[in-house]
Amino acid sequence: MSRSASPVYLDHAASTPVDPEVLEAMLPYFHQHFGNASSRNHAFGWVAAEAVEVAREQCAALIGASPEEVLFTSGATESLNLAIKGVWERYQSKGRHILTCSTEHRAVLDSCRHLERLGAEIDLLPVDASGQLDLDLLQRSIRPDTVLVVLMWGNNETGVLHPVEAIAERVHAAGSLFCCDATQAIGKVPVRVREAGVDLLAFSAHKFYGPKGCGALYVSRRQPRVSLEPLIDGGGHEGGRRSGTLNVPGIVGMGKAAGLAAARLSTDSPRIAALRDALEQRLCLSAGAICNSGAAPRLPHISNLRFPGRKAESLLASWSSVLAASTASACSSASLEPSHVLSAMGLSRPDSDASLRLSLGRENTAEELEGISMPVK
Repeated sequence: MSRSASPVYLDHAASTPVDPEVLEAMLPYFHQHFGNASSRNHAFGWVAAEAVEVAREQCAALIGASPEEVLFTSGATESLNLAIKGVWERYQSKGRHILTCSTEHRAVLDSCRHLERLGAEIDLLPVDASGQLDLDLLQRSIRPDTVLVVLMWGNNETGVLHPVEAIAERVHAAGSLFCCDATQAIGKVPVRVREAGVDLLAFSAHKFYGPKGCGALYVSRRQPRVSLEPLIDGGGHEGGRRSGTLNVPGIVGMGKAAGLAAARLSTDSPRIAALRDALEQRLCLSAGAICNSGAAPRLPHISNLRFPGRKAESLLASWSSVLAASTASACSSASLEPSHVLSAMGLSRPDSDASLRLSLGRENTAEELEGISMPVK
């Protein structure tokens, strides 16, 4: 099917297409440079290991970290599991309390529920109608035995941004560690871990035009130096923190995508935000859509719109030949339950069922978006 005949892709929050330059960088490591990066005794292994370290430097540069602070995983879900469970197991002498938010990704909420069954104490912070946190409540909720606070940079369903630096300041003042899910933020807004005060940060390659199946976890090595109990044992890879043969092609692709994201951030984000705003304005005027995040600060690529009196699933079915979008996070779309994010923001079941997420990307144009009109009931 040609590009012109294909639906307009507006589900970039679920996954982005691999950039052609990323694919080109990856291809030699499937066949020509196929060595295991842990093979220390011959050139095939040395070439693979060198490529991994170049990618580590590229990913570290994107987030303002040192290369030794970046460890590779299979994606942000694994990174978050490692951060949350690894910190809780290692720091139990400090306490068993973890503080997070009701609108976090399922990778965070389900990891916390797992630890709760093992004796952890979990508290969920609420959000207001626009999806924003009360920073004073956050500060009051941190206890002397709080080992970790887990809050995302930008929400994957609404795009609402949390004030990361202000959060980190409060968390550190209380003597706790701060883990941040930056999966949607990487490549969309500047993410600088030291300036922001983040101690652990998770992200996935396929959200910024890299391959699926590859992610990373930033683990601070200074002020504070964070220690983790590994989830996966067997071989001592990644400094003993994440064993398993490294996905060299995926890591090379992630590094290349990180370099491209850094170079294109200042031009991509304003253009995508302008396209998003124009599409929102048109749908709000022509179809009575309502932006569920109100005037809250947002990531530039995500729009969560409510169409009163309509069913989002029916809208998507009517639009299926025109656009590709989603009603919620891709990780939750198989569930028949309403979005936990929209429910936490106070939306009723009918309003949640009337909401869909449109998420834009590099390849979207004003011309194709102008062709999207409201389906007839």
